[in-house]
Amino acid sequence: MSVSKEHWEKVYQSKSPDEVSWYQQSPVLSLQLIENTHLAFNAPIIDVGGGASTLVDELCDAGYSNIGVLDVSANALAHAKHRCASKMCTVEWYEKDITCFKPPHRFALWHDRAVFHFLTSRSDRESYIEVLKQSIEPGGHIIIMTFAIDGPKKCSGLDIVQYDADKLKSELGPGFGLIESGFDVHLTPAGNQQKFAYFRFLAQSELF
Repeated sequence: MSVSKEHWEKVYQSKSPDEVSWYQQSPVLSLQLIENTHLAFNAPIIDVGGGASTLVDELCDAGYSNIGVLDVSANALAHAKHRCASKMCTVEWYEKDITCFKPPHRFALWHDRAVFHFLTSRSDRESYIEVLKQSIEPGGHIIIMTFAIDGPKKCSGLDIVQYDADKLKSELGPGFGLIESGFDVHLTPAGNQQKFAYFRFLAQSELF
């Protein structure tokens, strides 16, 4: 397994969602990038590593009706499931390691805020990319956020891999057209600044 399930279960057993360093009260950047895709509200979306994030809540409230949330931690997903119990949208919950996920259908949008950068071995990154290729629709959008080249080198006590646009394009390989990219500074609950890079790609015809 690429990233220890036991590690993330312990994190969400010992801390509430608003205590972890990656907590966002509102995922403003993710919502803006998703809005930039001009997706139909019924288009299938998957939030990879969504866990206890409030992105699914915000998407439901915005009118998106076909959302999947994947995370390796059952404890993380339980928080989001509890919050979304009364939401008027369809949510598919996947308790899986992304590197061995078998998508039940393709998605129009793949959103990953800070999963890919935890994949420190080439084999895990290759598995992730293969799952991505199997999961995304032709012409679908891929949003990936990672720590920037001059951002943190660790998160939650784990090593990560930092990226810029050239490095990520090289990892993904052909078939992914970069549409937009940039940088963002995340302020942790403890008041620390973390520099992120964000990337939005389009799945091109050579993938299929």
